[in-house]
Amino acid sequence: MEKEGSVSGEEHEETGQADMDSDNCEDEEMEEEEGGNKVYLPDVTLKEGEKLVCDESAYIFYHQAQTGAPCLSFDIIPDKLGDKREEFPLTFYIVCGTQAERTHANNVIVMKMSNLQKTMKDSGENSDESESEDEDDKPELESAMMKHTGGVNRIRTTVIGDKHVAASWSETGKVHIWDLTRPLQAVNDSSVMATYTRTGASPPPVYTFPGHQAEGFAMDWSTTTLGKLATGDCNKNIHLWTPKDGGTWHVDQRPYSAHSASVEDIQWSPNEENVFASCSVDKSIRIWDARAAPHKACMLTVEEAHQRDVNVISWNRHEPFIVSGGDDGILRIWDLRQFQHGKAVAVFKHHTAPITSVEWNPTDASVFAASGSDNQITLWDLAVEKDSESAGSSKDEEPDVPPQLLFIHQGQKDIKEVHWHPQIPGMMTSTAHSGFDIFRTISV
Repeated sequence: MEKEGSVSGEEHEETGQADMDSDNCEDEEMEEEEGGNKVYLPDVTLKEGEKLVCDESAYIFYHQAQTGAPCLSFDIIPDKLGDKREEFPLTFYIVCGTQAERTHANNVIVMKMSNLQKTMKDSGENSDESESEDEDDKPELESAMMKHTGGVNRIRTTVIGDKHVAASWSETGKVHIWDLTRPLQAVNDSSVMATYTRTGASPPPVYTFPGHQAEGFAMDWSTTTLGKLATGDCNKNIHLWTPKDGGTWHVDQRPYSAHSASVEDIQWSPNEENVFASCSVDKSIRIWDARAAPHKACMLTVEEAHQRDVNVISWNRHEPFIVSGGDDGILRIWDLRQFQHGKAVAVFKHHTAPITSVEWNPTDASVFAASGSDNQITLWDLAVEKDSESAGSSKDEEPDVPPQLLFIHQGQKDIKEVHWHPQIPGMMTSTAHSGFDIFRTISV
């Protein structure tokens, strides 16, 4: 994975100030000057007289947020507002990290996005009325920052006891742990925010590990053992972190080093506390057992999992599947019961550039999302099979895409990560150089 740069000339680089917009739908279809609309696919060249228009009916809600310096990695912060919530307006929290040009201008940012309304127009709704949006219906954003030395390559959050913490990978080669308690209090309470802002509060990291000999991207918190962390660097080494009393960690200095090139992503097993997976620039995906000594811990390997670098993996929480995405633009599904045979059970070729993010839906075991450097976010459903009745239909009637492809979201530039919200069904958030998109489609 190449290191990402940052935009220049940003007045808000120091503050990370953010703004939100609603109903700026970027999903596209082609509109011909004469005749009706037809579906637009990203590899289609527009003809003279054709233009792209947004299909607002494809989204239940769609909002955007921008920060001064780009935040190319983020994570959803779990909250206590309830599970399976669908009533509007919606509120949610994220933690993200900037990649500003100046090393000392970077921040970890805790953001609260609230008053997110439904943007899909109900049948019979007057479009002029909906456009005159009341001030009270506009989305709101609060943010609190903590100074971060170096750009944030990746950031991931977890809950330990009653405390929200985050781990960040810095471009300086250090991994930091952050206590999010104070910034979360600030975004939830205006009086705390006033004090936080007036005093220039910036809680330092509660723990820093400088032992990686290079910067990295790979990072994942265990969901079976609270506080357990794995980090992988560009020098092919993986280190395991074990929580200790007093809010610190023991980091095993013996690296897990079976990869021969940069470790790009790590995923803990959702049900086996000592098992994790990793992928690498060396094209392989490996399964590890942390109970073994590091030099013996690699238990299963697919050496040629992709034709080029394997950038990202996601471990299904309900079925024994891993989805992977590579620089070859291909998505592969691996059944762990057959992993040793080295053959993916499904292969999807749609993206035309490297895959930058993959994630299974937290509740629907057959659905996952992917993003790519081709400025697309795609939604997939493994449960969908090609309809035999439509198999003979003309190409003009049906788009030439895999039947499992549910939806294509566009409008962002250089998309880096996409995440489902575990407590708001169907809600997705993505980040790119152009900012954040927050949306739910009619497909999931």
